[in-house]
Amino acid sequence: MQRRTRGINTGLLMLLSQVFHVGINNIPPVTLATLAVNVWFFLNPWKPLYHSCISVEKCYQQKDWQRLLLSPLHHGDDWHLYFNMVSLLWKGVKLEKRLGSQWFAYIVTTFSLLTGVVYLLLQIVFAELMNQPDFRKNCAVGFSGVLFALKVLSNHYCPGGFVNILGFLVPNRFACWAELVAIHFCTPGTSFAGHLAGILVGLMYTQGPLKKIMETCAGIFTSNAGPSGQQYHFNNAGPSGYQNRYANDRPVIYEATYRNYDVYTAGLSEEEQLERALRASIWDRDKMMGNKTSSIISNRTGMF
Repeated sequence: MQRRTRGINTGLLMLLSQVFHVGINNIPPVTLATLAVNVWFFLNPWKPLYHSCISVEKCYQQKDWQRLLLSPLHHGDDWHLYFNMVSLLWKGVKLEKRLGSQWFAYIVTTFSLLTGVVYLLLQIVFAELMNQPDFRKNCAVGFSGVLFALKVLSNHYCPGGFVNILGFLVPNRFACWAELVAIHFCTPGTSFAGHLAGILVGLMYTQGPLKKIMETCAGIFTSNAGPSGQQYHFNNAGPSGYQNRYANDRPVIYEATYRNYDVYTAGLSEEEQLERALRASIWDRDKMMGNKTSSIISNRTGMF
């Protein structure tokens, strides 16, 4: 598996333009660091994509577990990187300001690992249920699985309302599922299992035990970190925009500051970004129809 190239990295240039338009000082530190790491690995890949992508065959059967760390940080091409990182800006600014940088970093790290694990489990299940052993060979890279998980969190904290997905109004709580189906049918080269894994990880956090487990682990490590015994718990009060923070068992309440987030996406909503991404991907796929190598890769691999 090799990165698709088209000469000038237009997507990367557009991403840098977005970052400078927003202003580096206006991007929370963990979001900015995550973006920078993804760009760094795009320009200086740790390994070729074929040796970074995640699959049941490579990770589980051949015990190459380092792919769980590498796959979210590698992207198929500059447009793949661009749309993922613009989406990260949109979600990261809102969630990091709401949850705090330390907890958001904890979430991103945990989601990056869990999304890969759930992806492997899904591929095993699909291979068995559909009697398709090739599912075990499907190899995928990209940060989209983590972004789908963050999308679930964003919808959880801001429930209600509708979103426009490809011309259809969809309730906000179902937006992730609608985007999953839309992307799967409009851009066949993407990884359905990778995106689904992200949604399931997000639901494990919002509806399942994952958040409790993370809080328990954070409390254990914090209590062992120093003699002060000071612990921080991040509890979200819901759509009101208030964050309760407990320091030394005394609550301190901070009121969240709401801003116009259109600046982070040049005025495009997430749904408009999705439509643009789908159109760009379809145009790119049609343009590359004559390239036999790319055709083989798209049949054997997927992108988160």
